[in-house]
Amino acid sequence: MLKGSKVGLRARHEDDIPVLRAELYDDVVNASRAEAGPWRPVTPGSKDPRLVVDDTREGSVPFSVVELDGGTLVGTANLWGIDTHNRCAHIGLGLLPSARGKGYGTDVVAVLCHYGFVVRGLHRLQIETLADNAAMLRSAERNGFVREGVLRSSAWVLGEFLDEVLLGLLAQDWKPDSGHGRTVSA
Repeated sequence: MLKGSKVGLRARHEDDIPVLRAELYDDVVNASRAEAGPWRPVTPGSKDPRLVVDDTREGSVPFSVVELDGGTLVGTANLWGIDTHNRCAHIGLGLLPSARGKGYGTDVVAVLCHYGFVVRGLHRLQIETLADNAAMLRSAERNGFVREGVLRSSAWVLGEFLDEVLLGLLAQDWKPDSGHGRTVSA
């Protein structure tokens, strides 16, 4: 497990899937804002591709996010779109509603940066998020990500086009403690 100051990132367990599905993906509004496509119901018991881990996929590394104090599941995080030639990847995360507003997002981003830059040896990490996602923007910027642009009207979400903000962080600009004193350990 990779540990931040508040959360740990560990492998996805089978019993994480029903919780993540119920609290993140069955919520039409949340899932519509988090996914790159339209929300659709997934039959209970089926293999939900958003949650089931395929260990043969090299381009994506999914984690379950747990509180360090007690081990309670609080969300999901991933490094995706991993490009080993250009040494870059994207960061994504989703916190359960009960875990929001506690600083976990900033800690998750810090741990994903550690994983990307230290463990994987990547050169660039990138985040795309809806322009009104203040929590993700704050978490990214607290970890040193820089706003690189706005993708105007690039996301179709619940009947309207929304802007997305593109943020990037280079390995040479990353400061492991930039997440407000957060440290990461294996």
